[in-house]
Amino acid sequence: MTKLMTVFIIVLAIFLGYRIFVYWEKVESEGDIREQEARKVVKGEQLPGLPWDLEESLRIATQRGDKALGTWLARNGARIEDPRRAWIQLDYCELLSRSGPNEARALFAEVWDRTPTNSPVVPRLRRLEGTFR
Repeated sequence: MTKLMTVFIIVLAIFLGYRIFVYWEKVESEGDIREQEARKVVKGEQLPGLPWDLEESLRIATQRGDKALGTWLARNGARIEDPRRAWIQLDYCELLSRSGPNEARALFAEVWDRTPTNSPVVPRLRRLEGTFR
């Protein structure tokens, strides 16, 4: 009887060790997936929300500087949806940071408040937080 109990305990220990190993592999692979997602580089041009007919005018306004981009946003901002709108406004904040830092901080706060935590813009917001908050 004791031999049977010894064999049962050994089999149970092997089974539990196997289950712990399978669980550890699962947790490790989930961590790798999260890490890969965090490393993805988000490009503003790839984000949805900007009508195709505004692409060229946005590019020109961005090249011309903060005043041109501010005018462009005032004129076309209502037609743009998040997350692309938030990305463009953050571009504007960066351009505006030298000539109008208070206005840039106010715009950054507006973008920060309306952006959900699962947005692809959040990594950029966190990167700029030290500058504008």
